[in-house]
Amino acid sequence: MPTAAALVDLENLRDDVDAALLRHRERLAAEVAATGPGTTALTDQLGRLLDGGKRLRAAFCYWSFRAHGGPAAGPARDAVVRVGAALELFQAAALLHDDVMDASDTRRGRPTAHRVFEARHAEAGWSGDPARFGTAAAVLLGDLALVACHREAAAALDTFEAPVARAARDLFDAMTSEVVVGQYLDVLVQAEPWGLDPAADEDRARTVLRAKSARYSVERPLALGAVLAGADEAAVEAVSAVGMPLGEAFQLRDDILGVYGDPQVTGKPAGDDLREGKRTVLIARTLAGADDAAHRLVVDRLGDPDLTEGDVDALRTAVADTGALSGVETLIDSLASTALDALRGSDLDPTGRDVLTDLALAAVDRAA
Repeated sequence: MPTAAALVDLENLRDDVDAALLRHRERLAAEVAATGPGTTALTDQLGRLLDGGKRLRAAFCYWSFRAHGGPAAGPARDAVVRVGAALELFQAAALLHDDVMDASDTRRGRPTAHRVFEARHAEAGWSGDPARFGTAAAVLLGDLALVACHREAAAALDTFEAPVARAARDLFDAMTSEVVVGQYLDVLVQAEPWGLDPAADEDRARTVLRAKSARYSVERPLALGAVLAGADEAAVEAVSAVGMPLGEAFQLRDDILGVYGDPQVTGKPAGDDLREGKRTVLIARTLAGADDAAHRLVVDRLGDPDLTEGDVDALRTAVADTGALSGVETLIDSLASTALDALRGSDLDPTGRDVLTDLALAAVDRAA
């Protein structure tokens, strides 16, 4: 099976999305620099974040466009590339805010933005609290990336006829609102009682991952590509029905990697989600199947930022021993199979459909 990187490289997509992002960053940097001294630290940090990433969201959008009959060259194709760039900018905004809320130290193997700005403050010996400065700067940078994504999307959609542009704009706007609300639901579920009703816990965890990740990672990009190709309502609904289970499987894979992933591959410390206390389907199923000792271990230690490697290993063992790990793997397989069966049985353009199928497999069978 082709790797995700190889799939994103097809039809020069990665390079074209990167070029669109660079053009936007250069315009934004000039605008920011003209506002006042010292401000280009914001766009410099945004550039470092945008230099990473798998570009899967842009690829799902582009290959849905192609699968629904969109051309491989011309103004419409170039505009879809720019929509892909807008999706990447939106992901950057979501990651910047997510890292602040999770107090994460690293992202893609590098210090997170709030840590970079915190260190900048401390090294310069500025007045005030370095951590507070770092948090404020990262939140503002996330806001700037959110504005940038809407500007890039708006410019791209000017290429299309008004009905298509309006439908795509409605989807894009709904996506951004969904993720903000999904982030709030994630914060809420971290604060509410947990571990008393495992079935309800799992339902809440799945609600969060659908709103916060599944829609904007897969379902909305697929729907956007279809709309931009001029697909009718039935076709858009059909590809959305593929995207939702696939997006959920995508996020469940992330949840497993957050506990078992190799830091050299994921770019985050081993067991980082355990230290952050992420209340995921994996943890809900662990508590549902745990004996008294394992239940106490998870309840007492989950969310402790000072977990040692030994503590992380003990929690990992508890997760595996309850059957939660194998259960979530089975759930991923079931969700992915539902999506793949629908995709393979569709009447989409064969070339685009085949690439989407490979992208779907790559999204759920990955190490980072």
